[in-house]
Amino acid sequence: MNPPLAYFITFTTYGTWLHGRDPGSVDRQHNLPGTPLVAPDEELEARRHQSLRQAPYQLNHVHREVVLKTIREVCTHRSWSLHAVHVCSNHVHILLNAPISPEKVMSDLRAWSSRRLREAFQEDADRDRWTQHGSTRYLNDMKSLESAIAYVINEQGEQMSVYNTRLDQSEPQ
Repeated sequence: MNPPLAYFITFTTYGTWLHGRDPGSVDRQHNLPGTPLVAPDEELEARRHQSLRQAPYQLNHVHREVVLKTIREVCTHRSWSLHAVHVCSNHVHILLNAPISPEKVMSDLRAWSSRRLREAFQEDADRDRWTQHGSTRYLNDMKSLESAIAYVINEQGEQMSVYNTRLDQSEPQ
């Protein structure tokens, strides 16, 4: 079997994208493109919110720039080919190639981003910044990759902290 052309990795910040949230969320039974999301449910969202151990973690502009810079540095250091990144206030989308599993890539990028955030803002080491799981999708052809890049760069609402290899520059907004 041929390796995928790229990985599409998404992870959310702690406590900001709870199941039950409008317009919906993704879980193990609702995670394929084009399939229904977990339906909005105010009671479910409230229960999930009450079970949080810490306050939700939002990324402001400076936080987003730290995360974006860290992702770019890790990819460069490890010779991973980065296609696009969009760091939003409550989630991160990354498109890249790497010779290791996407779960390991996601774990490494979250760990290094947490470390850099902790250093930059003197945060507690035990602060939860990311949800436990994320999404890792395999993109096997150029059409899928191009579609994913368009989604990551142009379909997230207001552009926040963005990198697009085609422009070869960051576009902080």
